[in-house]
Amino acid sequence: MKKTVLGELEELVLLVVAASTEDVYGVPVLEELQWQTGRNFTISAVHTTLYRLEEKGFLVSSVGGATAERGGRSKRLFALTAEGGRVLRDIQQMRTRLWEAIPEGKFQLLGL
Repeated sequence: MKKTVLGELEELVLLVVAASTEDVYGVPVLEELQWQTGRNFTISAVHTTLYRLEEKGFLVSSVGGATAERGGRSKRLFALTAEGGRVLRDIQQMRTRLWEAIPEGKFQLLGL
């Protein structure tokens, strides 16, 4: 079976959606990304990533109700799929194996 490779932003967006207690749309994902990473992202980069993750089957979306503050426009809400959860678990396991492979004391030798 072919392993799925995610880019950094894809992984971060997927983690933010997974950590959410309810379906989310682009702006809260953007805000959480910026808060968690201390980096700036554009809303279009977040939207593009959300749609790409949906195409890959890691997210599903639905249209929420229209709101006055959005000028009557609806929000597209995203939620994690079982496949999205599996890919995140696989990534976490791979990263854990790599971290555990670092010899004890390696960082002290580097002065870190």
